[in-house]
Amino acid sequence: MLDLELVRSHFPAFDDGKEPRFFENAGGSFACRQTIDALLRFYTETKVQPYAGYAESATAGELMDKSHARWAEALGVADSEILFGPSTSMNTYVLAKAFGERLKPGDEVIVTNQDHEANTGATRRMVEAAGATLREWGVDQTTGELHLADLEALLSSSTKLLTFPHCSNIVGAENDVAAICALARQAGARTIVDGVSYAPHGFVDVGELGADVYLFSMYKTYSVHQGLMVLRDELAEWLPNQSHHFNADAPRKRMAPAGPDHAQVAAAGAVLDYVEATTPGYDGDLRGACEAAKDAWQSHETALLQPVLRWLDARSDVRVVGPTEASAGMHRCPTVAFAAEGQQSAQVAAGLVDHGIMASAGDFYAPRVLDGVGLDVANGVIRVSWVHYTSQADIDHLLTALEQVLG
Repeated sequence: MLDLELVRSHFPAFDDGKEPRFFENAGGSFACRQTIDALLRFYTETKVQPYAGYAESATAGELMDKSHARWAEALGVADSEILFGPSTSMNTYVLAKAFGERLKPGDEVIVTNQDHEANTGATRRMVEAAGATLREWGVDQTTGELHLADLEALLSSSTKLLTFPHCSNIVGAENDVAAICALARQAGARTIVDGVSYAPHGFVDVGELGADVYLFSMYKTYSVHQGLMVLRDELAEWLPNQSHHFNADAPRKRMAPAGPDHAQVAAAGAVLDYVEATTPGYDGDLRGACEAAKDAWQSHETALLQPVLRWLDARSDVRVVGPTEASAGMHRCPTVAFAAEGQQSAQVAAGLVDHGIMASAGDFYAPRVLDGVGLDVANGVIRVSWVHYTSQADIDHLLTALEQVLG
């Protein structure tokens, strides 16, 4: 069971009795105290070039190394497979460029229209530039979900790459990553999983999922503004170097042409200190603590989610994108996008803001999925999203605001 009071004590956003009704977590979460403190310490004590012989530089390098090691343990992968970059968008762009140098005409790449544009757009452009063939795994026009049977019909011996989201930032439904990766592997295809919209709700065992690449944005997971990419060693060796020629044999640098942000990399592991601090009976098993945190976070989120989905689903003038009930064994993330009949989404969002709800409207870099379910992309959707630090009082405030704004 989640100790919400303990959780909130680790977030300065809630200090001194503050009660922000923050429902735009899918765009970026509050940072935990451990992250903020780690950044402050680095900038005030070790803001020098790392890995030199003097003490401050050596400490800076040690802190960066520790972040790599901590995240490797948390995600169930090797230290060499943890890469940090300026953002997930940039990590995806660099990765697509690398794949583009390996693909050739006749090769096939499968993308979805459920993705955030940063994932699907870079891949689509790469396929075109390489002269390969693009296949689209389309969403269900009614629910916005992806179905395994549709993927099976697309996979072939020519499929070299499949990119898809762990969870859409509009639809909210968890995709069965392990099953999808297994199908792709049987066809001989690599997999890139966009975990940006799922990771705020739990840090997964990437090794067990079977993904060749798993990416997420740390600023959405209570951490620094960096992108974290798990790139499995075997695939990394196959992909061409994207950095300086002398970095070709350096696993952390080959896919980082811009070089690391020392302070942010050093502070990147601090959120895992938060996970440990809020895990009852923590015994030193970080991977186990992440699993326990995921279960507690998702249980709390789901309890808050159901009344919101039921309230929206009961209205004949509202269309919710995505399932209004979680599938068996799959988490329905608390990212709820909807359109109100006869109303402009931007005006509805503005009304919520007037009632103290921090939310917004738009296409949220996912116009393809809105088009795929037949919604007006220009009008977009209203989106409310929360995470494990959200309270029942926040949800009550949201429902009251929705009642007043939608009528």
